[in-house]
Amino acid sequence: MLRVLAVDDEAPALGELLYLLRADPRVRSAEGARDATEALRRIGRALEAGPGGDEAVDVVFLDIHMPGLGGLDLARLLGGFARPPLIVFVTAHEGFAVHAFDLEAVDYVLKPVRRERLAEAVRRVHDLVHTTAQAAPAPEQIAVELGGVTRFVSVDTIAYVEAHGDYARLHTDHGSHLVRIPLSTLEERWAARGFVRIHRSHLVALDRIDELRLDGGATSVRVGDAELAVSRRHARHLRELLMRRVP
Repeated sequence: MLRVLAVDDEAPALGELLYLLRADPRVRSAEGARDATEALRRIGRALEAGPGGDEAVDVVFLDIHMPGLGGLDLARLLGGFARPPLIVFVTAHEGFAVHAFDLEAVDYVLKPVRRERLAEAVRRVHDLVHTTAQAAPAPEQIAVELGGVTRFVSVDTIAYVEAHGDYARLHTDHGSHLVRIPLSTLEERWAARGFVRIHRSHLVALDRIDELRLDGGATSVRVGDAELAVSRRHARHLRELLMRRVP
């Protein structure tokens, strides 16, 4: 069943669209956003949760004319994601259909929305999602806030993560970012992606470790230009993992 996000700055139009979507038996959940910024944050949480998460979004039903960032602009931003949600435009304006399909929208529904026409759009999305359901998973992304702008960082670019209380600092190929997620949560979420806890303060991508250093009773690793301490509790397990990696 589909997980839907509907975006429209007009409350009555958004409410009607959500009512119709929730009545469709192919829709598992339908949530609303009143502008593109709110939609980006919602999609960011979905990407953090992963495709199987409770907040995942399969398709965005999107108005075109909204204050600030418009629907076409939002669709262009989503098109740059590794695995963007599908797009259906729901708008009162006929003149943007060509632009919409240039952005690979699944459908273009005109207002006032008829139940039968919306059901056809849902059917198209449903068929497309099920056709591609067995595709290989795309690289996971995590949302970060930079000066009021939400950006999406590929987990594959993260070398290590540093604990900051209830926050974590992501050290990537292109800089560092602070996110409001505890290190323990990221450890559990990214274990299958090769991240390993080496200290209460550090989580490291195993394939980013360049050197393992033993100095007396102390163990450390070099990750790029950083040298990170390995606690005694984690040292033996880390050495075993690194030995298995050697062909």
